[in-house]
Amino acid sequence: MTGAALSAAEIRRDLGHPVIDADGHLVECPPVLIDFVRQAGGARMAQRYVETMSNGAWGKWQDLSPAERRERGIIRRPFWAMPANTHDRATALLPNLLRERLDEFGIDFQVLFPTVAIPFISGAIDAEMRQTMCRALNLMYAEVFRGHASRIAPAAVIPMHTPAEALAEIDFAIGTLGFKTAMIAGTVQRPLPAVAKVAPELGPYAFWIDPLALDSEYDYDPVWRRFNELRVAPCTHNNSMGWGLRRSASSFVYNHIGHFAAAAEAFCKALFLGGVSRRFPNLRFGFLEGGAGWAANFYNDLCEHFEKRSLPALRAHLDPATVDRRALRGYFERYGDDRYRSVAAAVEQGWDHALIAPEGDEAEPTDEFAATGIAKGRDIMRVFRKNYFFGCEADDRMTAVGFDARLNHYDLKLNAMLGSDVGHFDVTDMAAVLGEAYELVEHGLLAPDDFRAFTFTNVAALHAGMNPAFFAGTVVEDAVRAAIFGAKAAAE
Repeated sequence: MTGAALSAAEIRRDLGHPVIDADGHLVECPPVLIDFVRQAGGARMAQRYVETMSNGAWGKWQDLSPAERRERGIIRRPFWAMPANTHDRATALLPNLLRERLDEFGIDFQVLFPTVAIPFISGAIDAEMRQTMCRALNLMYAEVFRGHASRIAPAAVIPMHTPAEALAEIDFAIGTLGFKTAMIAGTVQRPLPAVAKVAPELGPYAFWIDPLALDSEYDYDPVWRRFNELRVAPCTHNNSMGWGLRRSASSFVYNHIGHFAAAAEAFCKALFLGGVSRRFPNLRFGFLEGGAGWAANFYNDLCEHFEKRSLPALRAHLDPATVDRRALRGYFERYGDDRYRSVAAAVEQGWDHALIAPEGDEAEPTDEFAATGIAKGRDIMRVFRKNYFFGCEADDRMTAVGFDARLNHYDLKLNAMLGSDVGHFDVTDMAAVLGEAYELVEHGLLAPDDFRAFTFTNVAALHAGMNPAFFAGTVVEDAVRAAIFGAKAAAE
């Protein structure tokens, strides 16, 4: 029988290991959420939230003509983004029903993330609104999932526009409310300073993307240090619709395809090249919903850039001072026509390179890998193997690329992990997610051992690798201890 013919519960029974969902979702019930916004920020902020959602960037599109949308740069946002199946829609809204149906889905344990948080933590929302919404969501999720800790771990929402606001909410959500994982924006949209000085109202249009760990406006090391001290793996779930080429006024599909991957790559590149993973070698990060395809491309590209752009490689192969200018002039004189021969003398003086690299060359090249502490290419593999984890949806066939050691430098299998995305439009039948994922095995794209890593051990390693007690008291506690810490620990 195929995964499509078997129920999710039957597939789970035959697997012989638990299934941990790295990325489920609740869709916030607006009247309930508004109560928590009122609790966090008072009646005025509750009213502001209603107005923001009704009249802000998410609500304008429907009220404008196509010409007005183009003129104002209003992009097509999500629409019809929740299941129409009544049972599934109710499940997306009601924590108790979600808990009740996990066995039906073949899911033993779920790490769960908010929905409405994304525009508030990654967009150009003012500080008061952003901080109030994060606090409200944390209060709400702590309360509505109380009593479900054996099966569901909700994520705290941490604003990242400044280190100070991040630290304040980390201490409240994790220190006071007891969250065990955190959702962050791996990038922050900031107005261009030169434009903001003269026309601050243009901030939504004239902006730059701060990836937090490289060339940032702030030093975020105190934030990474706090996560590390608290043994919490931050997970980025970030929106890049509205950046660069993802600005179609008519097509949500155009804007949506690849946007999680683009945002995750920006953050992952910054973490690596900015040296965060060297300074905090035990800190693990989750990059959710973008898949493993971008991660494989980035990892291999990074290895290949290191081969060509590390400081030893630059000096060995690209130093303009090593060019034999007299010999180069000779080539121009022997092989060039009159036009090329006429510039041969200038080429000997370096004129050719001045045109190719008009900014000129530094006497000593920049070592762009200095912050990473990388000495050889295999060191890159070790960082990816230990520190970076990649959430993939069930129907994403590019997951197989992440597990294909033949394709990835140094035979790496990326830490790809199943993120169901239940609650959102991607999942039209919540009970079919595990069967859809299992088709990777049936079609020969994943070996059973890889599927075990995909649905169980990789997400377990992300969270238990940071905090050995993450799964304590859950239905998967013993299985995680055995898989991650070995048979000896399981027997203690």
